[in-house]
Amino acid sequence: MQPGYPGQDPYGQQPQDPNAQPPYGQPQYGQPPTSGQPYGQPTSGQPYGQPTSGQPYQDPYAAQQPYQDPYGQPASGQPYPQAPIYPGAGYGAPAPTGQSNTQGLVGMILGIASIPLALCCAFVGLGLGIAGAVLGFMGRNKADQGLASNRGQAQAGFICGIIGAVIGVANGILGLVLNIGYNF
Repeated sequence: MQPGYPGQDPYGQQPQDPNAQPPYGQPQYGQPPTSGQPYGQPTSGQPYGQPTSGQPYQDPYAAQQPYQDPYGQPASGQPYPQAPIYPGAGYGAPAPTGQSNTQGLVGMILGIASIPLALCCAFVGLGLGIAGAVLGFMGRNKADQGLASNRGQAQAGFICGIIGAVIGVANGILGLVLNIGYNF
């Protein structure tokens, strides 16, 4: 037969049936081997745990010396010596408080909040804008003196506070002149 015909392997080997039984004498899968000792049986003839050299069993822990402290402390019950005290250990004095950034931060928050509030509620935005501008100015002065490190936040609070106050004044004047939404 030539290669390519059904039933013939192109490499010259005969096809094998995958359902066929193995030849006699070879173990099947899942069967214990029949040659040698069965699993779990000692090959020396001695039961488990018994020495095969003919000597009786000896406990390997029976001949040990009593416990000795590896750090050289006497076992007479004396207490351990006090631990050395290192300089600067523990909590000690608190670290110095160097800078106060609160005014610049609060000024920036109030200044930013004043802009949208000035658009919808003129007098609330005006009040927040003035407070943000004042706190931003004070925070900027502290940063210039070296007492704070947030000059940028204070400057943003100052500028946004002025913008919010101007928008609040303009919205209040427009509301009074045009009589939009305000009933006095």
